[in-house]
Amino acid sequence: MAKMFKYDQQAIPASRRALSNTLGTHSRCASYIRATHKEYVLPSFSLSQMPETDVSYETLKKLLATRTSVVIVVREPWELREYGNIPRSINVPLGPVNIALQLNPEEFKEKYGGDMPQPTDLIVFSCLAGIRSQKALDQAVSLEYKDVQLYAGGWQDWAKCEQES
Repeated sequence: MAKMFKYDQQAIPASRRALSNTLGTHSRCASYIRATHKEYVLPSFSLSQMPETDVSYETLKKLLATRTSVVIVVREPWELREYGNIPRSINVPLGPVNIALQLNPEEFKEKYGGDMPQPTDLIVFSCLAGIRSQKALDQAVSLEYKDVQLYAGGWQDWAKCEQES
């Protein structure tokens, strides 16, 4: 028979009650904390601790000019034909990004027409407006690529900035 725990809300310190309320009354975690009366310290995170992953138009232009990064556009080929592409970028649609980044370099070059990035290379992902490039960045990180960034403005920002310059 399971042991039932009864607790008085006033007997639990306010800090534990706040944590319990934050986790929700039906949460298994909150129930466990209430039942065991253990103290838990949750790590705090701030955006300032996160590495910067967004690349600006100006930075991307410099990276392309100096060829110090691999720019991978994760849009579909028909989108590139219809609307245009960032010069000197490699097109790898989002669907096969995970597989593409695991190919051997010769297969990658044959299939995608550019040099395969190494795990230590700077890779900048781009798409139309930033959603697919974030997914590609997450996949590259899961494959242990170390220096991945994204051009969040994507093709929309690129085309606008190119027209203005």
